[in-house]
Amino acid sequence: MTGTTAPPIIERAGELLQRYDVLFCDVWGVVHNGHAALPEASDALLRFRKKGGTVILVSNAPVPNHQVASMLDQLRLPRETWDAIVSSGDIALRHVDSQGYGKLYPIGPQDRDAALFAKVAFLSGALKGSEAILCSGLNDDRTETAEDYRDVLSRARDLRLPFVCANPDFVVDVGGRLYLCAGALGDVYEELGGDVFWAGKPHAVAYETALLQAQELRQEVVPRERLLVIGDSVRTDMKGARTFGVDALFIAGGIHREETLARGRIVPERLADLFADGAPGATAAMAHLGW
Repeated sequence: MTGTTAPPIIERAGELLQRYDVLFCDVWGVVHNGHAALPEASDALLRFRKKGGTVILVSNAPVPNHQVASMLDQLRLPRETWDAIVSSGDIALRHVDSQGYGKLYPIGPQDRDAALFAKVAFLSGALKGSEAILCSGLNDDRTETAEDYRDVLSRARDLRLPFVCANPDFVVDVGGRLYLCAGALGDVYEELGGDVFWAGKPHAVAYETALLQAQELRQEVVPRERLLVIGDSVRTDMKGARTFGVDALFIAGGIHREETLARGRIVPERLADLFADGAPGATAAMAHLGW
């Protein structure tokens, strides 16, 4: 693992990827841009799998993995590019089940994230009487901010309700526009002194779940030096890789593209600024994933 200096910039990832048996690959910003699958990323994953590698897509999407797969189908990402999907939605639902929560107070668009909320037997319309909060995002991420929720979150804290964050991302990039995610509300709840279960990256539960999946598929123990995280977020992907003790490939053309790219290429000085001040390191960086 590298330190907190800027990672070396590479143009192609083929040589690097062949050092590993398993990829834990982020989804949004790496294999698609919110509108369509990225052909060069698809090609890289296909080549990796044809050489015997295993690809686990690790997504902070607040829905079960079958819903993520359906979305990727719509974006025309070939199913041959991946072996399995680990989603924050599934991790959140397993946590709810393990804790035995009954009535859950929902925060998030229940139409868009119906695949998550439909898996919960009891939803409550009031904080009082609820046993926990299940949050998939803001109810209206086009007009609301995290501050709009401070009052309801303060009341939830007073009731000592656990907050299950089904998407630890702070923001998501949709066609160049950033929208707040459930992680922004989880951050406010922790600031208020509330208890948050983070169901995804950068927390270890995401990669622990992915490793179990990879080892089951390969029917062998996979050493951590044979794992590579690929992602576009310093806060989630790079930090998660460092916490889990594995190498990481940083994709600059995702959520950090305005900070790191000029005319589609990485500006070394900008990359150095992003990875300064104790930021988690990376093994290498490239503008967009490609073999």
